[in-house]
Amino acid sequence: MDGWVILDKPSDMFSKSAASRAARIFGVKKNGHIGTLDPMASGVLPIALGNATKMVPFIEEYSDRTKEYLFSVKFGLETDTLDITGTETKHTGIIPSLDTVRQILPHFVGNITQIPPAYSAIHVNGRRAYDIARHGEIPDIPPRNVEIYDLELLDYIDDVWNFRMSCAPGTYVRSVARDLAYACDTVATVTMIRRTVTSGFSIKNAVELDFLENLFNNGADVGEYLAPVDYGLGDIPVLNLNGGSVKLYRNGGFVGVASSDGLYRVYSGKEFVGIGTVTDGVLRPKRTI
Repeated sequence: MDGWVILDKPSDMFSKSAASRAARIFGVKKNGHIGTLDPMASGVLPIALGNATKMVPFIEEYSDRTKEYLFSVKFGLETDTLDITGTETKHTGIIPSLDTVRQILPHFVGNITQIPPAYSAIHVNGRRAYDIARHGEIPDIPPRNVEIYDLELLDYIDDVWNFRMSCAPGTYVRSVARDLAYACDTVATVTMIRRTVTSGFSIKNAVELDFLENLFNNGADVGEYLAPVDYGLGDIPVLNLNGGSVKLYRNGGFVGVASSDGLYRVYSGKEFVGIGTVTDGVLRPKRTI
């Protein structure tokens, strides 16, 4: 089977493991995913199966790259991983006032500078930051520019505060929580991260892994939970070819077309056959299905 599984990844699972389990359900070996989630994080994880893996670079480049997260923060303590799975390193017991948090939040919206967590997949001198941190060293991670579109407080109970954030790729929730706490003259750690939107995929269309495995184990049809290969490519314009031109295109040939220059989703009727580029009236294949 070729297509997309829009998975609601559970917490306490690596994204790669979730993708492998989904691939086994659909009887496919070749798989990939968009936007790795930390093991502790849950939420939408788009998984490409079979030929859908060929579309990953195009979705990453041409889809709406906005990410949205729900996350919970516990004020008054900090861990080495900046989340609840780590070892406590600081304890202030200080919980900021509601007014303080509300006054600080606008300063985190827009283009800001952020240092990724020590326990992250950032490369530092050829090594992953988390590998350096696990060996008791402090990785020297340079600051990076990130963009946050919206950051709001949803509610709070005692020392646990719940937020929603929409942002550009490369923004670390754990760093936002750390820096927000520092700005409030205290420390914090993240107790929950849930991604609700990524690269045009939404949690409202996601299915749980346990549910899929239940269906599969009971001999039910899981095919209805497989989105088509061209899912998520809607921002790329369409170009239709006839029978002879389709065969030429699929064999790597160039096809003359009356279309303006640019990238196209190529179809034969309703059948998706790949991605191509038009230059000076000539369609050249980039990926074929």
